[in-house]
Amino acid sequence: MKKAISTILTAALILAATGCGGQEGNVSQENADTAIQSEVTEEMEVTVPEGKKGTLEIWTMFTGADGAAFPDIVDKYNATNPDYTVLHRPMNAEDLYLKLQMAEASGEGIPDMAMNHIERVPLYQEEGRLLDLTPYLEDADIKKDNYNSKAWEMTDLNGGHYGVPLDVHSYILWVNMDLYEKYGLKDLDDGVLTWDELAATAELVKKDNIIPIGLSWLRPIFLGSYAQLGGTLSDDGINPSFNNDTAVQVLEQYCSMVQQGNTQKDGDDSWKAFLGGTVLYEPEGVWMYNAVRDSGLNIKAFDFPVFDSETKGNWTSSHQFTIPIQPQQDEERVKACLAFIKFVEENAADWSVAGLVPAAKGALESEDFTEMPQYFLAGEADELKIYNYKYYGYAVDALDKVLGDIVFGKISIEDGLSQAEMETKDKIAME
Repeated sequence: MKKAISTILTAALILAATGCGGQEGNVSQENADTAIQSEVTEEMEVTVPEGKKGTLEIWTMFTGADGAAFPDIVDKYNATNPDYTVLHRPMNAEDLYLKLQMAEASGEGIPDMAMNHIERVPLYQEEGRLLDLTPYLEDADIKKDNYNSKAWEMTDLNGGHYGVPLDVHSYILWVNMDLYEKYGLKDLDDGVLTWDELAATAELVKKDNIIPIGLSWLRPIFLGSYAQLGGTLSDDGINPSFNNDTAVQVLEQYCSMVQQGNTQKDGDDSWKAFLGGTVLYEPEGVWMYNAVRDSGLNIKAFDFPVFDSETKGNWTSSHQFTIPIQPQQDEERVKACLAFIKFVEENAADWSVAGLVPAAKGALESEDFTEMPQYFLAGEADELKIYNYKYYGYAVDALDKVLGDIVFGKISIEDGLSQAEMETKDKIAME
């Protein structure tokens, strides 16, 4: 496994160093390693008072508008005077996955816990990078019945269990209700916006220089629509198969909106414009709740736009606590990690203030959560779209590189999908 990871990292590190200001075409492996290690050191200077027996380190991707809630939970846990206090190191998701691979390849600096998106867990488990939690769960009183069943079951893999869900989080539709009411709109009377309704409304609001709909993160925007139409990333679970007529149909919809002037212009920040009051509809993550709240605007949350009002579907994922395998696994530290995870379960309502849906069932009827704008998502378990594809990470990384160019007319739909699928196949071949 380490040999395979090292091969992937060699290329990844060079690209990362170049992207951070290294000299293109003249970056040695040594320079790449030094550049990344420097970045790790500078980003992760965080301290916490040690517990009676030491400190546990957890890496998360909570750097956005959800970034304030998790440290509060950690502080609350550390205030209980545990044997092991918890040190939280947040970083963006791409850095987390790269640095975790680096640490595991070297056998040094591996965190005690790492937050993973659920789509990444199957591949990491297959590569032998995650600890099977089965022998520890009963003693920790962490039970499947206490969690969202789908988010739990997707980390039941090959006879073991490899993750404990923190939440289920979706890419939804935020709506500026002052603008909605100003134009006397009825689009959301049934709770969902169709693309046909959007097209009609666009002509009404554009004359006042209001952007009908923003397109921010195109990955979940594409995947949400693609899943509504029955699209999958792989037909056989191994080979990518998203270069198809369904994907073309989805992208034609978005290209058409851009061509008609119903979105922001290429290069503009639609989320910033939305918070500035000049965008009517904005697809974005539930995790942006704190930014919505702080904007002072009259904003409400709805399901992601649809082709057919009878077929709802939001791109949805789950953050999962995982325990990476160490060169020498310390049983006591593993049990201490699960004690922290159990504490989070018991205080999961605190996580709802980040805008996400707690995976712990006990939090779902708490007063804190029932008053949150994302509360309606708790009753939509049947339509969750968590992508269960082993090579999900490869596929979406490749799609990220082409979706913007496709939607804003820089490359054709066919060429973009072909490029993304081929890149996915190439990465799988490197395995």
